[in-house]
Amino acid sequence: MLALLAASVALAVATGAQDSPAPGRRFVCTALPPEAVHAGCPLPAMPMQGGALSPEEELRAAVLQLRETVVQQKETLGAQREAIRELTGKLARCEGLAGGKARGTGATGKDTMGDLPRDPGHVVEQLSRSLQTLKDRLESLEHQLRANVSNAGLPGDFREVLQRRLGELERQLLRKVAELEDEKSLLHNETSAHRQKTESTLNALLQRVTELERGNSAFKSPDAFKVSLPLRTNYLYGKIKKTLPELYAFTICLWLRSSASPGIGTPFSYAVPGQANEIVLIEWGNNPIELLINDKVAQLPLFVSDGKWHHICVTWTTRDGMWEAFQDGEKLGTGENLAPWHPIKPGGVLILGQEQDTVGGRFDATQAFVGELSQFNIWDRVLRAQEIVNIANCSTNMPGNIIPWVDNNVDVFGGASKWPVETCEERLLDL
Repeated sequence: MLALLAASVALAVATGAQDSPAPGRRFVCTALPPEAVHAGCPLPAMPMQGGALSPEEELRAAVLQLRETVVQQKETLGAQREAIRELTGKLARCEGLAGGKARGTGATGKDTMGDLPRDPGHVVEQLSRSLQTLKDRLESLEHQLRANVSNAGLPGDFREVLQRRLGELERQLLRKVAELEDEKSLLHNETSAHRQKTESTLNALLQRVTELERGNSAFKSPDAFKVSLPLRTNYLYGKIKKTLPELYAFTICLWLRSSASPGIGTPFSYAVPGQANEIVLIEWGNNPIELLINDKVAQLPLFVSDGKWHHICVTWTTRDGMWEAFQDGEKLGTGENLAPWHPIKPGGVLILGQEQDTVGGRFDATQAFVGELSQFNIWDRVLRAQEIVNIANCSTNMPGNIIPWVDNNVDVFGGASKWPVETCEERLLDL
């Protein structure tokens, strides 16, 4: 027995000193405990950094650690496969040696592989499963990282872009509203200005056409013109630029021609603040011609609606309210108590062709004059009868010392026009 034991020890020493089999050499196979198998491929722990790191940064760190672990596992697996191949070769040699020895010794030797814990193929499979598990964890972490980044970043970016776009649209809408308000204000402001401009342009064109048709650039003399009011409206009229001073007596003369019916309307009116009927000459409807002073009325025995030129004069004095009426140089009527001791107020508006309900306005179309006017003059005294006859007979030219009939003192509006005329010549044609 001692000789057999010594032979076994010598054989183990000889086989441990050789890496490759050779004729006449033997190997001793020693079983490894399970702890030794798993000690070669430890699974490193994955510390997670916490504290101030955000979830995205923690996920990125975990992915990097897993990637490093996978690389290490691949290296470890490669080393384990080499070791497995080497062990498998040694196992095969040991099994062959043990079989030969059994055949030679009658199975009296020691079976050194009987205490192996597991099959090497099972170790490889377990390592493969571990590697696949690590890969699955890595992919899961990558998907989770992408999902977190998408959920944390994209909606914020989208909200920012959406808010920017909404802000731009709101500013564009406000600019458009402001432009529409400006256009509305401009249109509102231009309405009245456009009407006035149209009237002014129309009057200028009518006057220019008249001048071109007559072949003259101006009237033959400053008073050789007439004002034409062809329609019964509330917007055709003439206006005397000068106003009246305070008067205690006056004479008003004019030439007129009208065939309007019923009534010729209002040849002239003078209104002051507080009294629209300070001085008015009017024939309204089937009533006779009336002279109003301070809204007091006197009926005049004048008849002028035959379509011919007539010279009309009215005189008045505040003393006892005496008045006189002349037609074509002949005195046809006289009276008294017409606004006695009332002075004519100054600073009013003198209108040709319209009756004023307020100073300079609120015309009534039914009271408008239809026809032609010329040689409208006002004096601040009562003219003598002979002076009136001389004016009516065209034997003298005597302009009014308060209001003379001159072109630059008369404006026309609403389509009324000024035409050259010689009233005395046209009166002879009417006879």
